[in-house]
Amino acid sequence: MPQSGQRRSERILVDVPLVIRGETSGKQSFREETFTVTINAHGALVMLEARVAIGQKIVVMNPKNWDEREASVAYLGQPHAGLAQVAFEFNRPAPEFWSLDPPPQSWSAL
Repeated sequence: MPQSGQRRSERILVDVPLVIRGETSGKQSFREETFTVTINAHGALVMLEARVAIGQKIVVMNPKNWDEREASVAYLGQPHAGLAQVAFEFNRPAPEFWSLDPPPQSWSAL
């Protein structure tokens, strides 16, 4: 387990297109094409128009490799210009989801 203030996996600033599905906080189904701000082996920070809640389950799909994973909303930023920063984390670390070649060395121990 990482020490206080230490990340579980290295963050990378990269724009990866994603498709996210789930329900809004008003119980409306949504499917949204979006992009990442940062990624790591445990999840990502994305820009999202749909209104979601912390702890909510979503499904994230990477159209580059068609990989699809369940995740949970871990952080909500304030909306700006109709989009909010939303961090999600996978149920299990998934460094292969991002199809990075090569992935960060620190991700190989996961």
